[in-house]
Amino acid sequence: MVDVAAPGGGVHAKSLAEQAYYAIRELIVSLAIAPGSPIHEDRLCEELGLGRTPVREAIKRLEAERLVVIYSRRGTFASEINITDHALLADVRRQLEGLAATRAAERASEADQALVRELLGRLDHAGSDTSEMIRLDAEVHSAIYACTRNHYLQATLGQYYNLARRIWRVFLDRVDLAQHLESHKALLEAILAGDGVRAAELAVGHVDDFETAVLRSELETLSGLRTDALEWPTRPGASPRPGPRG
Repeated sequence: MVDVAAPGGGVHAKSLAEQAYYAIRELIVSLAIAPGSPIHEDRLCEELGLGRTPVREAIKRLEAERLVVIYSRRGTFASEINITDHALLADVRRQLEGLAATRAAERASEADQALVRELLGRLDHAGSDTSEMIRLDAEVHSAIYACTRNHYLQATLGQYYNLARRIWRVFLDRVDLAQHLESHKALLEAILAGDGVRAAELAVGHVDDFETAVLRSELETLSGLRTDALEWPTRPGASPRPGPRG
């Protein structure tokens, strides 16, 4: 199972490379390693208690997932976050999340449904701790992907979800996290009811809402910068603010 929720190995890692992968991925996605920052293999080996080989294998895997960039003469870096790419990412997720929701409603086993019910209960009692809320969101997505019974779809969705989760972290202080979690309830209930059409609609709406929140935050940021740029000096002797041109 591809576990998008595991911070540093929440799944039972089968190898040291997998342990390194989950740990380093979480450092990057959580922005503990800032976008564009260098990744020091020696430091990671020491912090994770792992050898150089598994760390290097993990970094190569993260490069394939666009979370790491490697330059032959400059070194290894966490990839930059390019907000202009978010619309492209949302375009892909809109299709895949809808498909996953449909397949989850069609294929969820009794064990899957039991996990979905458990998650619904946890959503009902979600607290206000940001880290726990973020983890719960990841667990919901992971459970839905597992319900599809399609490991290719799981792997692809996991990769795109982690890219989106990284962008989400940038705007976390401007996103209503509680409302974001609340919106999962109807989706999980549709999956339990076996209503693939309704589940797909809700999953696509969830992606749309996330994209809208990010775009709104970006526009607010740009608006603030524009306002700052238009501030005219008011110090003694400064020229008055110019009026509109005729």
